[in-house]
Amino acid sequence: MKTVEVVEIVPATRPIDANIHLPGSKSYTNRALLVAALANGESILSHALFSDDTRYMIGALQSLGISIEANPEAEEIRVAGIGGPPPAELANLFVGNAGTAARFLTAYVALGNGRYRIDGVKRMHERPIGPLLDALQQLGVDARSEENNGCPPVLVTSRGLIGGAVTIPGHISSQFISALMMVAPMTRRGIELIIEGDLVSKPYVDLTASVMRVFGASAVIENYQRIHVPGQQRYHARQYAVEPDASAASYFLAAAAITSGRVRIASLGKSSAQGDLRLAQILEKMGCQVTWAADWIELRGPDQLHGIDVDMSELSDVAQTLAAIAPFADSPVRIRGIGHIRLKETDRLRAVTTELKRLSGNVQETADGWEIQPSVLKAATIETYDDHRMAMSFAVTGLRVPGLRIANPACVAKTFPDFFERFADLTDASPGTD
Repeated sequence: MKTVEVVEIVPATRPIDANIHLPGSKSYTNRALLVAALANGESILSHALFSDDTRYMIGALQSLGISIEANPEAEEIRVAGIGGPPPAELANLFVGNAGTAARFLTAYVALGNGRYRIDGVKRMHERPIGPLLDALQQLGVDARSEENNGCPPVLVTSRGLIGGAVTIPGHISSQFISALMMVAPMTRRGIELIIEGDLVSKPYVDLTASVMRVFGASAVIENYQRIHVPGQQRYHARQYAVEPDASAASYFLAAAAITSGRVRIASLGKSSAQGDLRLAQILEKMGCQVTWAADWIELRGPDQLHGIDVDMSELSDVAQTLAAIAPFADSPVRIRGIGHIRLKETDRLRAVTTELKRLSGNVQETADGWEIQPSVLKAATIETYDDHRMAMSFAVTGLRVPGLRIANPACVAKTFPDFFERFADLTDASPGTD
């Protein structure tokens, strides 16, 4: 979208009725990029996502010596995999605020033979990566935080990764586990991951295993407490179609839910491994009608949403979506199990609390979520804290609140660059700007 400081959301004057085709998944795209780099030969990723996060991943892999041809117009990426560790022996990688890129690349360079530095924007310096560094140290790699605070910048000095058993906490981020899983097939001994405590965002581990499997490598997941990835496996180059982004789907499903409307999401259905699609099941319990097919999902909103008490620890990336529409329910909405999202692009618990109150919403922040009461919301300008999900979630709220405006809408470029243009199509109008 063109650069504007504020975008005003056009309210829905009738129920939303739309068939939606979404961009590719960030989670799948960045995993496929890494696995394709580790494969032998050229892989073609179709319907790939082109956004800030994936461009940082592509740029870093290119800096490490991987040949990649990106064609945004065709939504296609060609990766010339080399079947082994990164060729570069020295690299300074910048990943913006892309958590997947930071974590995946840290594990990837540990396979290499050299010295590597991974850095990002100021917020990245506050996002934890210590558990992954500790795990790599257990495996014999010199991996440390430059500021000794468990956050990037990260410094990795490696002479290769042999593998072995590691213990890693599961309550902060599943991305640490996914990063080690993807590089483990290239090690001699494989990697045995012993996870301490309950693992958050479990579906993302399943998603990682599914990408690995498609490219020819296996992983054994035992109750999300122990994961074994055998070594001396090989990834094989292939053509890979990236699935649409279920997190992005959440905003359109929520739009139908609060306007008594209908939305069908194409190419995303009951066969998907993306946990965020389970938001549809939560909305169903709140009164929506949901129809599932193998390759699409359709949601019809009720005359009135009902409240719910729900643990969203396994789909925390769409917790903001639910919070943003919770005031329109006829009874309280209690969202639990998401304390770890304080460590995302911003402190998402505090940010949602602040912005709902700015709209005159009745919200109580808890240690691990929110309790949101039915409220009559008033127009305001929503601060987004440079967090793409704040912008997209509260855009949905604007369908029911005339005059609601979103500050810094360009932050959606992190994962969904043309979100506001597509969202405006729901009301058959272009968003107002100034």
